[in-house]
Amino acid sequence: MSVPYKKLILGITGGIAAYKAAALLRSLIKQDVDVQVVMTEAACQFITPLTMQALSGKPVWTSMWDDRIANGMPHIELSRGADAILVAPASADFLARLVHGRADDLLSTLCLARDCPLVVAPAMNRQMWDNPATQRNIVQLRNDGIRILGPAVGEQACGETGLGRMLEPEEILCLLKEDGANDILRGKRILITAGPTVEHIDPVRAITNLSSGKMGYSIAQAAMELGADVTLISGPVSISAHGNIRVISATSAQDMLQVVMDNIEGQDIFISVAAVSDYRPAQPNAHKLKKGTQSLSIELVPNEDILAKVASLRDRPFCVGFAAESENLLGYAEQKRRAKKLPLIAANLVSDSLGKDETILTLLDDAGEHPLPPDTKLATARRLLLHVANMIDKP
Repeated sequence: MSVPYKKLILGITGGIAAYKAAALLRSLIKQDVDVQVVMTEAACQFITPLTMQALSGKPVWTSMWDDRIANGMPHIELSRGADAILVAPASADFLARLVHGRADDLLSTLCLARDCPLVVAPAMNRQMWDNPATQRNIVQLRNDGIRILGPAVGEQACGETGLGRMLEPEEILCLLKEDGANDILRGKRILITAGPTVEHIDPVRAITNLSSGKMGYSIAQAAMELGADVTLISGPVSISAHGNIRVISATSAQDMLQVVMDNIEGQDIFISVAAVSDYRPAQPNAHKLKKGTQSLSIELVPNEDILAKVASLRDRPFCVGFAAESENLLGYAEQKRRAKKLPLIAANLVSDSLGKDETILTLLDDAGEHPLPPDTKLATARRLLLHVANMIDKP
């Protein structure tokens, strides 16, 4: 798959990750992309325009007052005809300026005056990334339709380790290629389960787990973006889905099983992300149990395995399972995949994912293990679905 953009503006802002822009530029040119580099004043402190000019074969633009364009409007003319603007690295300051519509240098003005997609690859110290102001800005940028690539988890120039590293050039290139696959699931019907289930002990007490539903909801959104008809069966969560996604609520594991079986017919893909309770109380109390001085014993009985039941159907859809483990991740995940005869399973450590906005998945299929880079759950969901689409398309 090639990069769908044939004419691209590569914006570079100030930060040590600016050195990665040189490798990214070379990779884009190898993909036959026509790249015009625009740098901020701060970016020029980290990598020189001469370097980027030598690599691109074109003069680099740094100022709104450059008189090389006859009408004196480089902030308008440079983006005309561009298929997209990619800012990599995008500093915390530049992201804040985008949110507020600032137009105080050439690159920010180009982003404001564009009529093409804008993609940014953030790069900053982990504390800057985690700061509530930056996180508010990221939410607003996404709401404004700006695509966010990364950041990644890793060692940073300051010597600390955490979320904030700019993605590697090859990762950015891979994600840009995904933009050419917007309709890759067009016509496919996908049923997804998400969130926890709740097993009542009495009217006010229950057995549940810490699943937030974020991974399942992210997969539902990514599937919708890729053109699929999505039905999401959700346990009790505090998040909401996109309006174009059909959501059906389920509380207990038995509720979820019934809803799944009621909706499985005609589905092309079933993705079991929900953290379904393995057990439920054998005899839930009709009335609230009163506190006493004696210990309380509750008999638990196993719930039926929803994924195993769907995978055993004669006309089963393409089934994807999830394995969240605290140890022996790949071993347990592969055992689960083989026991349920699944074509694909996604494995993650609970410490890397539970309740978080980021995750680290490893995909396991008959071809082996496919580790995905640390990323947001939405970006990871897109990679997972592209893998599914490629498996379905294989003869």
